[in-house]
Amino acid sequence: MTRLTQFTSYADAQRHYSKDALWELFDGTRERFNIAHECIDRHVDGDAVALRVAHADGSDEVVSFAEISRRSSQIAHYLKGRRVGKGDRVAIMIEPSLAFYCAIFGVIKAGAVAVPMFSLFGPDGIRLRVGDCAPEVFFTNAEKAPDASEGGARNVTVVDQAFLDSLAHHPATFEWDTSGRDLAVLQYTSGTTRALPAAVKHSHQSIVTLMVAALYATGIRPGDRFFCPSSPAWGHGLWHGTLAPLAMGVSTGTFSGRFDPVRLLRALQDFKITNLTAAATHYRMMRNTGEAENFNFVFDKLSFTGEPIDSETAAYVERVFGSKVRSMYGTTEIGVIISNYPGADDLEVRDGAMGKAVPGVEVEVQRPDGSPADPEETGELMVRKHGAWFPTKDLGRVDADGYFYHGGRADDVIISAGWTIGAVEVEDAVLSHPAVAECAVIGAPDAVRGLVVKAFIILKSAETDGLVKSIQDHVRARLARHEYPRQIEFVTELPKTPAGKVNRKVLRDQQAKKLNAAE
Repeated sequence: MTRLTQFTSYADAQRHYSKDALWELFDGTRERFNIAHECIDRHVDGDAVALRVAHADGSDEVVSFAEISRRSSQIAHYLKGRRVGKGDRVAIMIEPSLAFYCAIFGVIKAGAVAVPMFSLFGPDGIRLRVGDCAPEVFFTNAEKAPDASEGGARNVTVVDQAFLDSLAHHPATFEWDTSGRDLAVLQYTSGTTRALPAAVKHSHQSIVTLMVAALYATGIRPGDRFFCPSSPAWGHGLWHGTLAPLAMGVSTGTFSGRFDPVRLLRALQDFKITNLTAAATHYRMMRNTGEAENFNFVFDKLSFTGEPIDSETAAYVERVFGSKVRSMYGTTEIGVIISNYPGADDLEVRDGAMGKAVPGVEVEVQRPDGSPADPEETGELMVRKHGAWFPTKDLGRVDADGYFYHGGRADDVIISAGWTIGAVEVEDAVLSHPAVAECAVIGAPDAVRGLVVKAFIILKSAETDGLVKSIQDHVRARLARHEYPRQIEFVTELPKTPAGKVNRKVLRDQQAKKLNAAE
């Protein structure tokens, strides 16, 4: 039987994709299905490597499918002994490590609902989420246990090597009993429009749909050595970086601890990674070190997500890493809907384009009245789900050949003196200036124009003399004259979401507070 994993071209993706073909990649059925079995237990074969973890302290951790299978089964038995079972929530706030992966797969194997939490949350962040999901057990490390208790968590349990070893008397296998429709993961998004971002519910069979992204957005195939530095507390790190490759029996890797781009570069070299998916910010940070040229890489496929990548970084990655970096676009709520199909030699990767719709998904750019926009006309990106159009809340356009281009968040658009200006486009131009390391653009209130473009800029050095005019002239030369940043503020850091995206809303709020205080 020919499986979808045996095809790599764009043409074959369109020809052979079907929902039934996705299910053929798994052992389970809709009536009997478990993520832990599909990702771990069925791939136990000798010492086959499941995970490679690059720790910030310089150490490496290599974990086999067999060890995760055995220890996660023991955790499942432990939870069953505590009468934690189907539908019960179990929070997991641990940095990527043997402890984290055994815990999350143990929870899922037991039929409980895993709730991954970002390890940098303090008591207040924990309290919000604990109050919402009411976990029966809160797995964490020794350092974060006091914060978990202060945040109102019950049954705080430190999962470390001693805890794992204490479970050795439990059986090394576990008879799971879940269906595809049973809830498996409750994941909070990294959005910032509310004090408590939305919690997205994922059933066990969600991983079947996830294979669309794995096959066509990150291009995972058997034999890859995969890596994703994003935290598994977030959708990209957990679903695309962890569950998707493991479900195919492909070894994956990640970063643990305080992020260091040079440490990441070394890990990508030492682990001989062939397929990397990362946030646009990760690529930019690696570029800004100036040290990537000192390492040797063997990449076949590169992808990014989170936000558009600036053209200078994209060109740098292609030159230094030896492959074009391909976009994948989607959200935690709707999944991946547009990609550049890594590994597909028959699909052109156009500069600035997000790619084309993934198989089985209908995407359209629409005007405010719901009618389809013309080619090259900016509108809102919409995806068809369950017979209706669902808003992404992002702007975009599509060219005559079906390639989609990102136009920024709908609330990031700047209307200045009647002109519509996209923050992403201006940021790309600013970032191409040789003195600029990072940049974020917002609309700042102006008595004459309503709003003007304001750029918050992190420089590569502390020298600022003449740079305001230099950057403004640089942007004028690349964009329309009305799009240049009339205001520039040099900063040492930019507010970001926990997932690494620039948080322009925080900048807008800070700007409003400054104006109110001045009045």
